[in-house]
Amino acid sequence: MQHEVVSAGHTTMTSLYLPTAPRTAPNSWAHVQPVEVPRLLAELIGYLDDADLGTERQARGEALLLDLLQPVAVTTLRAPLPADPRAREVAQALLDDPACGLSLDAWGRRVGTSGRTLARLFLSATGIPFGRWRTLVRLHSALLPLAAGEPLNRVSRAVGYETVSAFVAAFRRETGTTPGAYFGTRELPPA
Repeated sequence: MQHEVVSAGHTTMTSLYLPTAPRTAPNSWAHVQPVEVPRLLAELIGYLDDADLGTERQARGEALLLDLLQPVAVTTLRAPLPADPRAREVAQALLDDPACGLSLDAWGRRVGTSGRTLARLFLSATGIPFGRWRTLVRLHSALLPLAAGEPLNRVSRAVGYETVSAFVAAFRRETGTTPGAYFGTRELPPA
């Protein structure tokens, strides 16, 4: 299955490719699925890489591996681009500067249409209202600096939030968790 993995910073990753036949695919996964890899699973993957393992040992190891696979919840902060040239111009400007606080009406004046028309264009082309689209762009722009350990207040301001609490609330609304929990830390530094 075609897919892409993007890492923010230093990451160790092992890809494990399994056939999608029902007898081997865990829980009949129909798509690429990230999993948590505790120490036992990591060692087992290394063990199964041994070309001299033999058919029976390989089969038992694979059965254990399939038993250990546990999916990890995935949150996508993706804002699809609209096709209409006016809406796309606004989208590109916000991708270039997610902190820009222009209203939809102000954007409309810039691209030669009304704010209401832009709102309709965003909703029909992306399936989400403009406000949520802008939120997704801002949160997506925040991921790399947050993963790099940038202070939360600096990141939230850089992507257009006046307060850290507003940023954290938006992050939680879209991902179901706080930025610190999302990145597996107890708490990101506020300053």
